[in-house]
Amino acid sequence: MANIQIRKYQEEDSETVKELFTSGMNEHLPSAFMHLLKQPLTHMLLMCTFCSLVATSKSFLLPVLAVALLLAAGRQAVVHMFNAYIGDSLKSDLDDVVESYLRRRDSCFWVAESDGRVVGTVACLPAENAPEFLELKRMSVCRSRRGKGIAKALCRTVEDFARDRGYPAVILYTSMVATDAQRLYERVGYKKIRQFPLPDFFPKIINFTLIEYKLDLERDK
Repeated sequence: MANIQIRKYQEEDSETVKELFTSGMNEHLPSAFMHLLKQPLTHMLLMCTFCSLVATSKSFLLPVLAVALLLAAGRQAVVHMFNAYIGDSLKSDLDDVVESYLRRRDSCFWVAESDGRVVGTVACLPAENAPEFLELKRMSVCRSRRGKGIAKALCRTVEDFARDRGYPAVILYTSMVATDAQRLYERVGYKKIRQFPLPDFFPKIINFTLIEYKLDLERDK
C-alpha cells in the first residue's frame, strides 16, 4: 500500500467523495439487474406475457417486442431504485460531511489519498438502531486502486477508532449484490448477522436484501 495516506475529510474533498460514492454504487447495477432476471416472479411474468401474446396474436414479433419492453422496464426500475438511494445520500450526510460526521461525538469520516488524489473513503458513527455499537458507513475505493490493501486499511481505521472509544463492536450494512465488499468484510473479521429485505415495494417484490455484518472488538480480550 505504497504512497497511501489515510486522513480526516476536508471540505475540498467534497466533490471527489460524492463521485466515488456514486460510481461505486452504479457498479452494482448489472448485478442487481441479473438478480431481477433470476427471480421466479420475473420468469412467470415474461413467460405468461409471451405465451398469451403468441396465442392471441398468432405472431412471434409482438411477443418478442413485449418481452423486450418488459426487460427494459425492469432495468429502468432497478436504475431508479439505485438513483433514489444515491440521491437521498447526496442530499443527507454526504451533502455536509463535516456536520454529519466530524462535529458529532464518536463519529468521523476519512479519505485515503494517493499522490494528492482521494482514492477511497470510509466513515463511522454510533449506529442509529443500536447506539452501543459503532456503524461503518460510506466505504468506497476507486476501482483502479482496488486490490492494494486500501479498503482493508480503511476498515482497520474504523476498528481502531471504535476500540479507542470503548465500543464493543462495529456493525455495517451492505447489499446482497456487493459481493466483493462482502468478501472484504469477512476477510477482516466481520461475521454475517442477518439478511433482510428492504421495506420499499419494488425491492421487496424482487427479494433485494441487505446484509448486516458485525465485528466483535472484545473477541481478543
